[in-house]
Amino acid sequence: MAGERLEDILAPGLSVVFCGINPGLLAAAQGHHFAGRGNRFWRTLHLAGFTPHEMHAEDDQGILQFGCGLTAVVERPTARADQLAAQEFVAAALGFEQKISRYATRYVAFLGKAAYAVLSGQTVVAWGAQAKTLGGAHVWVLPNPSGRNRAFSLEQLVAAYQELHQALIAGRSSGVVQRQPGGQHPAGD
Repeated sequence: MAGERLEDILAPGLSVVFCGINPGLLAAAQGHHFAGRGNRFWRTLHLAGFTPHEMHAEDDQGILQFGCGLTAVVERPTARADQLAAQEFVAAALGFEQKISRYATRYVAFLGKAAYAVLSGQTVVAWGAQAKTLGGAHVWVLPNPSGRNRAFSLEQLVAAYQELHQALIAGRSSGVVQRQPGGQHPAGD
């Protein structure tokens, strides 16, 4: 089963879609996002306030009930993200942007700088909120929670993800209306 495509977990009007670079081999083989004992995504998501309890990869479909979705820029699974060619990101760019627009998500959160750098054409990407939108969604860049990314401690990951969570809460409490399916923006968004 390794090498199969990992299905997106998306629905119209989500608050945020977390976007991995591409599926890992284990995730693709198991058919669940962020699989593997070393991956800190589910723990980080809970500790940052996105979910009321820590979820597990095998329950990944349940993330929709919390207004969150999951996807990847490049569909091809690899053991490491550095096994992808820049051309794969370029080839995926238009379809990815159309997907984000079609689902009318409020935020797209890239997990790592690499994919967003290629999609945006920027050579330098800062962490956090980005000035540009993608497919009508606000863009946020977060550290990749992969177990291979030890440049960030769990505490640092949680702090970075909490910033996005707080931005989502602030947007809801300020009366900002979510985008409507089809990419239209209501007044104030």
